[in-house]
Amino acid sequence: MTSRAAQAYVNNRIARYGEVQTLRINSREKTMEVSCLLHGETDPITIKVMDYSVNSNGTKKYFEAPIITCTRPWLQNLLADFAQNRRIELPNWAESIL
Repeated sequence: MTSRAAQAYVNNRIARYGEVQTLRINSREKTMEVSCLLHGETDPITIKVMDYSVNSNGTKKYFEAPIITCTRPWLQNLLADFAQNRRIELPNWAESIL
């Protein structure tokens, strides 16, 4: 699987809010950068994730991001409240990309 598969997966998850235009994953440095065009926004928004980890709990895999930054203050605050340092369950194929 490639980051294109990950992009399609994320697009499916956020379709109600907008669309991912680009997704870059650097598994060696544990970083990713996402450019999204959200509904109601005229310009793309960039989200950067740094120092992420993938952990196991039994047979399940989880993604966790301690550092998330964004080009929009309102979304930065939303991500800090609801995504940063939260475990997100991954589909089985995703661990190989991350």
